[in-house]
Amino acid sequence: MNESKPLVGILMGSDSDAEIAKKAKKVFNEFEIPFEVEIISAHRDTERCLKYATSADERGIKIIIAMAGMSAHLAGVVAANTFLPVIGVPLRNGALEGIDALLSTVQMPSGIPVATVGVDVPANAAHLAIRILALNDEVIREKLQLSKEKTKRSLVEKTKKIQEEWYND
Repeated sequence: MNESKPLVGILMGSDSDAEIAKKAKKVFNEFEIPFEVEIISAHRDTERCLKYATSADERGIKIIIAMAGMSAHLAGVVAANTFLPVIGVPLRNGALEGIDALLSTVQMPSGIPVATVGVDVPANAAHLAIRILALNDEVIREKLQLSKEKTKRSLVEKTKKIQEEWYND
């Protein structure tokens, strides 16, 4: 857990998901967003999963990111047991290369929403969480604006570099 009180919970269905999950960690560290991380299986440890989902709000968590592969449904089980926003990250593994995880994450019944990002893209889940947090936090909003401006400047610089290479051949 980060030093400050965590705002985001990052859940993985297995320790084998840790390497890909680090992409979310990197984004949160860049924005100085405190988070906590847990390995929780909706199927292998249902009680712990339910306890996490039902207690997250009272512990100060504002958003939960849940990532799992195959047709494991961590994000859906968590979303069904909390009113906090849940962002699902389907992970690529198994015979269907993440398509099963994508479908099980995005196909939720009415009233149990799970915002879903692309397969193996936890960084986008982190960026979405930051945008949600920025709605009520001016400091985060300013950091987000600075990041967007930095990205724009970077694109202009890359354009100039490519133009120099292409036009001077």
